[in-house]
Amino acid sequence: MTNNNTQKLIVLATGGTGGHVFPAEALAEVLIAKGMRVVLVTDKRFANFKAGVLSQIEKYNIRTGTVAGSLLKKFLGIFGLLVGIMQAGLFLSKLKPDIVVGFGGYPSFPTLFAASIIKIPTIIHEQNSVLGRANRLLAGRVEKIATSFPTTLMIEKKDRDKVVVMGNPVRASVKAIRSFAYAPISQDGKVRILITGGSQGASVFSQVVPEAVAKLPINLRSRIRIDQQCREVDVEKTRSVYDKIGVDADIAPFFVDLPTRLAGAHLVISRSGASTIFELAVAGRPAILIPLPTSMDNHQYYNANAFEEIGGGWLMNQEGFTSASLAARLEAFITAPDTLVKAAENAKKLGYENAAENLADIVMSINNKENK
Repeated sequence: MTNNNTQKLIVLATGGTGGHVFPAEALAEVLIAKGMRVVLVTDKRFANFKAGVLSQIEKYNIRTGTVAGSLLKKFLGIFGLLVGIMQAGLFLSKLKPDIVVGFGGYPSFPTLFAASIIKIPTIIHEQNSVLGRANRLLAGRVEKIATSFPTTLMIEKKDRDKVVVMGNPVRASVKAIRSFAYAPISQDGKVRILITGGSQGASVFSQVVPEAVAKLPINLRSRIRIDQQCREVDVEKTRSVYDKIGVDADIAPFFVDLPTRLAGAHLVISRSGASTIFELAVAGRPAILIPLPTSMDNHQYYNANAFEEIGGGWLMNQEGFTSASLAARLEAFITAPDTLVKAAENAKKLGYENAAENLADIVMSINNKENK
């Protein structure tokens, strides 16, 4: 089934969290620049994203569900998936896209599954170092499996010939940082630390980071500048701690200008979702990574481990992420800043700066093949 219009139509299907949305947005930027029409299928959580090209294009929301938890939750989840498949089938039959690209998350499953049933070519992209559960269910039905990491766990042997390693697409605003050299901490100069915690922040950072900074000697503490993303309920409390210890800090639930702040950061403290890892790698910025302990199949640990292995940063498990341990690391970095310079150089080893363009090329090659 193909779109009858001369302009190629690509449907992107993604979950509504940053880890899935940002690579989809990066691909959309490239496809639109190539003259493609792009349509998004997602879930209601996407409403949190107010900027970017995906917020400006045609969108369809579908019902979905997860098949985990109690028997009742599993039943409701399966029912939600079935409804989502029917909704997606109707959308796709109306749109007649040339290809559907999925970026994981349960909201992507109904769209990719429906596309495979009605014989629309499909690709999935896996951001993490472990194939996500929705993508595992789809792997046997798609034409290509695009992966971010050189080694991705949970891909069955029968599907490995479909795998193309290309990294995780990052937005143009982040990719642009790569051309700006990492600026070392100057003697007695400001030390800029960026703290992010995923789409909704992380309470543990709001507790541990201010306490760690407070433990630093006054001559070091006075040099620190903090940009910290945290949950709405933690903003005032976190800000008051920094005010009390005399630290210059900007605290907010979300930074629209996050790429600008990343460009100027000497150090990032963050969770280790795939989008974060590859934005750090493409930008070339060192990081302390604290994997989310409850991440599916512990994928954030494996993501962070890959970043640490190339020397781009340091993995700290959440149980060991204390104010004392973090303070010791911060003091060591500030007094020996060459450590951060070397890590910034190493981080770029994992950065596939042309991942979005390469994924677009695969989309177009399958599209062209199907239309010959």
